[in-house]
Amino acid sequence: MFPSHRPRRLRRTAALRRMVSETTLRPEQMILPMFVKEGLTEPVALSSMPGVLQHSRDSLRKAAVEAVQAGVGGLMLFGVPEKHDAVGSGATDPDGILNVALRDVYDEVGDSTVIMSDLCLDEFTDHGHCGVLDAQGNVDNDATLEIYAEMAVAQARAGAHVLGPSGMMDGQVGVVRSALDDAGFQETGILAYSAKYASAFYGPFRDAVDSQLKGDRKAYQQDPGNIRESLREVQLDLAEGADMVMVKPALAYLDVIRATAEISDVPVAAYLVSGEYSMIEAAAANGWLDRRRTITEALTSIRRAGADIVLTYWAVEVAGWLREG
Repeated sequence: MFPSHRPRRLRRTAALRRMVSETTLRPEQMILPMFVKEGLTEPVALSSMPGVLQHSRDSLRKAAVEAVQAGVGGLMLFGVPEKHDAVGSGATDPDGILNVALRDVYDEVGDSTVIMSDLCLDEFTDHGHCGVLDAQGNVDNDATLEIYAEMAVAQARAGAHVLGPSGMMDGQVGVVRSALDDAGFQETGILAYSAKYASAFYGPFRDAVDSQLKGDRKAYQQDPGNIRESLREVQLDLAEGADMVMVKPALAYLDVIRATAEISDVPVAAYLVSGEYSMIEAAAANGWLDRRRTITEALTSIRRAGADIVLTYWAVEVAGWLREG
């Protein structure tokens, strides 16, 4: 009359549950995205992303130290310039805000963490696209790659350990790899944004980087309905020399993370993006969700799907929770 199997035996106490837990969440598995804005003297809070700041150079340095002390795995820097132009010239300028910030952070924390840099033109162009435009107003893939090569060398020279080409240009990983190698930066890594979808979940991020976007990016970011296309992109990036590959967004694309992990022979990252972050924060602020439990469950689900690394704006806070046990 009794069940012959009782799985509940291993759920009875917290100690038992910890012992048999299949998926771990550790501070070093998390990367903190950070925004630094040119011309600021004090950090500015983002209303669409509660708890996230546009940093000044000084506050970025302090926040970087705090993140390292918290034990997070790395920092991903995004630059927000005061001026934009058609070719995003601030991205390649050694004195542009992102390259200056990379030097600041490297001077502050050195090799004690992994300093990552977003390699894309969208923050720097006056049209908000990830590449330069041709005479018809379309993104010119190959002309953009020439600028990406220059950006890569500038970011590596500024102190980035890993570059994150995120523009979804065909051939971007191979071009960046060749540019780095030719300039003597063979040790600089590449985190390829391999499966980056044309997602509605990026809305708050565009506030964070003061996006100038006109139109959309559907002609080069991926269709949310496709997965075979994603796996092809991953395979191409691996063939071109990616050291890590990434799926973005994360929570709405857990199946893509799983499929990517099954074919990748390098670490897989996933980015819990601004819209996913803001939805949870808004629900928690309204009392609809337990904030801490929901955040932990969301990050664990991304790890369970197969991500080795998670980019999350909660990285420092969650690292503190994990230290507390």
